[in-house]
Amino acid sequence: MDIEVFNADLNGEGLRVGIVQARFNGPIVDALREACVQELGRLGVAEDDVFACSVPGALEIPVVLRQLAESEEFDALIALGAVVRGETYHFEVVSDRSAEGVMQVSLDYGTPIANAILTVDSDEQAHARTKEKGTDAARVAVEMANLAASLATLSGDDDDDEEE
Repeated sequence: MDIEVFNADLNGEGLRVGIVQARFNGPIVDALREACVQELGRLGVAEDDVFACSVPGALEIPVVLRQLAESEEFDALIALGAVVRGETYHFEVVSDRSAEGVMQVSLDYGTPIANAILTVDSDEQAHARTKEKGTDAARVAVEMANLAASLATLSGDDDDDEEE
């Protein structure tokens, strides 16, 4: 059977993107944000259409993502953070709960969220992944925002449709 597979594009023109970043492990997260914002611009997202805010750590990211999703002002959201393994169980708690929270917000609000919260064993691993992960987060956000908009037209949720 030969079926057509719909692939969303990476055209970010007209999209509004919200970024929530953790301050913990600041230099790593700043590098993630730099790569992410640079790629958003390359994809056509206007600088004025990118909103960024910071929170103390990865566990606080889902709370602010929820507030941004509730505002209905954003086509996609991006979570940026870095959780580096230590000698205690805290790594697993923060890694698991932050990822679960990000996913729950996305599912609850139907808002695409690119999860770029790094979970790594060392600072070296984190630094090695910042550019690629930041770039990937931007691409995921734009592609998923475009896919969500396209799928909304299939179900008649398009804002351009007139009410009967």
